Amino acid sequence: MKQVLLPRSLSDLWAMMRDLPDAAVYAGGTDLLVKIRSGSIPSKDLICLERIQELKGVADNGDRIVILAATPLSQLLREPEITGHVPVLVKAVACLGSPLIRNMGTIGGNICTASPAGDTLAPLYVLNARVELASEAGVRSLPISRFILGPGQTALETGEILSAIHIEKPHPQAIQHFEKIGRRNALACSLASMAAVLRLSDDGIVLAASLAWGSVGPTVITCPEAAAGLIGRPLSLDRLTEAAAMVRKAVSPITDIRATAEYRRAVAGNLLLRLCDLKMGNT
Repeated sequence: MKQVLLPRSLSDLWAMMRDLPDAAVYAGGTDLLVKIRSGSIPSKDLICLERIQELKGVADNGDRIVILAATPLSQLLREPEITGHVPVLVKAVACLGSPLIRNMGTIGGNICTASPAGDTLAPLYVLNARVELASEAGVRSLPISRFILGPGQTALETGEILSAIHIEKPHPQAIQHFEKIGRRNALACSLASMAAVLRLSDDGIVLAASLAWGSVGPTVITCPEAAAGLIGRPLSLDRLTEAAAMVRKAVSPITDIRATAEYRRAVAGNLLLRLCDLKMGNT
């Protein structure tokens, strides 16, 4: 018979992971438990992190925000450190699943699922997030772009968990935007999404740009060429149209039951054009 274990501390967790090295470690289980029930992955012993308070909460560390990995997604929508500094992440979490999913699911789980359609991932890329990976032997840190290796694949090693996410605070005047396209207005799996953090001068010149797209490649896609093409110029429709053409070449979408690759490619570029409206205050 398979076991479900509920450690109450990290020391309990390390002992359980030693005893059951093949067990699946999870927090909310909104993805893992569905896959086990459907038979798409084999049933196995489970270790649930939801009772470990050391893995929950949000802290303001000056120029960075630290989110502990087992923090429920719905809690992020109420945390002033998140709502005040990183609205791009708030917008993504607010349209993720349903209230029930957001209450149960965690930010660490959304990252570790490593789905190309994971709603929090593109915002975390543009926020230069680093993930903290903990084990009984210690802690190491990786940029999120090096942690997610492919669909469902991460750099987690045996005996490790994702314990925290460290986010750089954007400039206070930065424009932050997240948008996703789905086949319905709620409970939609993303067909394409974009996160952006832009800083403009008083006269509208782009000083810095960070851009990322979800659901249009095996991992989140960034297009440094498109971002670089915006910097030093006014944020105009002409500049964004040029950058959108670069984006359409950079993405590598697939065709599936929800959308064609051609549609996703077109939408990825079109999402960038929305930034012109943001500059004009039409959020």
